[in-house]
Amino acid sequence: MNVLGRDFVIQPVAVIGAGPFGLSTAAHLQARGIPVRVFGDPMVSWRDSMPAGMLLKSTPAASNLDAPQPGHTLVDYCDAAGIRRLVTDEDIIPVETFIAYGQWFQQKLVPQLEQVRVVSVDRSERGGFQLKLDSGESFTARAVVVATGLSGLSHLPSELSAAAPDGPAPTAPVSHSSQHHDLSRYSGKELIVVGAGQSALETAVLAAEAGAQVRVVARGRGSVDFGAPPWKQPRLRPESPFGRAWSLWALTYYPHPYRRLPAGTRHYLVRRVLGPLGAWWLRDRFEGKVQVTEVDRILKADAADGHPALDVLTHTGAMDRLDADHVIAATGYRVDLAAMDFLGHELRAALAVSRGTPRLGAGYVSSVPGLYFTGLPAAASYGPVMRFVCGTEFASPRLARHLATAHG
Repeated sequence: MNVLGRDFVIQPVAVIGAGPFGLSTAAHLQARGIPVRVFGDPMVSWRDSMPAGMLLKSTPAASNLDAPQPGHTLVDYCDAAGIRRLVTDEDIIPVETFIAYGQWFQQKLVPQLEQVRVVSVDRSERGGFQLKLDSGESFTARAVVVATGLSGLSHLPSELSAAAPDGPAPTAPVSHSSQHHDLSRYSGKELIVVGAGQSALETAVLAAEAGAQVRVVARGRGSVDFGAPPWKQPRLRPESPFGRAWSLWALTYYPHPYRRLPAGTRHYLVRRVLGPLGAWWLRDRFEGKVQVTEVDRILKADAADGHPALDVLTHTGAMDRLDADHVIAATGYRVDLAAMDFLGHELRAALAVSRGTPRLGAGYVSSVPGLYFTGLPAAASYGPVMRFVCGTEFASPRLARHLATAHG
């Protein structure tokens, strides 16, 4: 930190989180000459919460962390690492390569990253925010950017929670897909995976390839499906990182007016646009290897004998009971301010929210001046693109510009 005069200290901006959004935001703030302290374990959610052998659904064009200067794309990393370039929509990205790319980006652009945990954030009596670290240090920041990614936001539906009274865990009857790095532990076991999105379908495939007997349980007829390969994408529609469609193009490159839509519309689009769909390249590995049971809904789960069972309502209106050795809930993530327990109670109480998510204004600032949110917590304000790495291209420069203007 720079000291001007005897008593005036330039307070830094604190960025909490070292995943794609945190690293990209920090790089943009630094490029504007803003003192920044960045906290977190680089790419930790990708490293610890994704299964080994996973492949990214996103294309290379949709997998770049946005930087304020050229030379820091996924292709640039491939060149620097001396590995095959990942360029076209047909190039599939191993998760290990993406993690290494994020770590390379951090070392190049955010080398001062502090791998300590922020314990608490509260308002400071002198203005700004008071932060405490698990190292014992306490300091004041003029602004705080929350970029904690998916940490603490895994969602377990209430109908499954009865089978995991102490919470989901790989050693409990029910777990969440984010809790599995090595699925080989289920070799020779009967496994149920709940869900129909990429996480569910790829988890099922990886478990089956590791020797498990796997059944996917999905809600709705025709709910398990796969996207079209690149060569079958329509050609007369605008291109976006997610495919060729006017809606995807608008939501990717023009999310500015999204936050002005009615709340119900915003939350509906976040859930439905780019919703559950397997990657085109996963179909051949899935079909014939994983059993699929499509149901009207899951009524409840229990584990009276230590083995979970699901009571389901079929599309014919009949009841059925599905047994397994373990259930994995690939049921996504929900923004929950209560899970961000490093934010002081007063701060959380002061935040304007919409269905549990912070309501954000221009530049990703919350209703508490100086407190910003980016990544998944911003999706309800800026649209589905904020659920994906390519959302850094829109979010990071705009957040940095707003913060520089408001707190310059």
